Amino acid sequence: MTGTALPAARRPGPAAWGQMLLAEARMVVRDTSGLIVPIGFPVLLLVMNGVSQDGDQVLPGGATVMNGIIMPLTVTMVAALVGVVNMPSFLCTYRKYGILRRLSVTPARPAMILAAQMAVSLAQVLLGVGLMAAIGALAFDVVAPPALGWALLAGVLLIAAMYGIGTLIAAVAPSVSAGLAIGLAAFFAMLALGGGLGPIANLPEALRAIGERLPYGAGNAALAAAWSGERPETLHLAVLALWGAVTGGLAARFFRWT
Repeated sequence: MTGTALPAARRPGPAAWGQMLLAEARMVVRDTSGLIVPIGFPVLLLVMNGVSQDGDQVLPGGATVMNGIIMPLTVTMVAALVGVVNMPSFLCTYRKYGILRRLSVTPARPAMILAAQMAVSLAQVLLGVGLMAAIGALAFDVVAPPALGWALLAGVLLIAAMYGIGTLIAAVAPSVSAGLAIGLAAFFAMLALGGGLGPIANLPEALRAIGERLPYGAGNAALAAAWSGERPETLHLAVLALWGAVTGGLAARFFRWT
């Protein structure tokens, strides 16, 4: 008696990936707060700072306050909010309701939903940054960073670091509430130590050193340098790369699908 060989499992094709991305985008759009926080709040911060402060004042490096301080801060804030706060809460929600577990027994592997979530959240970052740049250019004389190549490199490393932290939070958080709490705590700690609540130079030396070695402070400093037409310090780029590599590796090691 001969057995019948089962057909090989089909890998999800481009259409399946497209449907997954579309489903993720719909879920994000339905979460109004998930759009207001990473996109609306930084734009509001940009406008408030631009109206209330002397944004056209020229800094020693030649950049204006708006370009050399406010824009790097708001770009860094968008990346941190989406990567460290929003994305972990979505992934923890998927785990809570068994979405990842159910996907694990279908051709659509759980990694697809992780990749789709990252792609959609990256779109939020680009949308937030693009909206800020457009409003800034129209109303506050914002210009592209003179050292554009260094700015793009710093931006990529910043996003990798923030997404690494966010994925690690999603990996270890026992619940949705815990993931959100840990993400908010990490965000505000980096914000306070990285210059988000005032010039980092005003912090005590020990806290300033810590802040420069966290992704928020390092990313903000690297973008500020690029907006001033300078090369970012090697320390800041190395800090971002190290955070992205270490947290990403730990997240892959400890991530739970169920």
